[in-house]
Amino acid sequence: MCQHQPTCPSAEATDREAARVIACFREQGWSLLCNGVIVFEDTGELLPDGSSIEPHRGPARHVLVA
Repeated sequence: MCQHQPTCPSAEATDREAARVIACFREQGWSLLCNGVIVFEDTGELLPDGSSIEPHRGPARHVLVA
């Protein structure tokens, strides 16, 4: 799907979120990457095969980790 040079990571790669955004719908909270992955603003993902990745944010900046 990707025609960028160098080629963006595939949807199966662990760094799939590094692919370029080809459509952004900020008002709806999601973006489509050139590898077919839909990335949501809560950090969840929908992969081209229909499987989903749960949100994977770190702790909030105001939370102290002991």
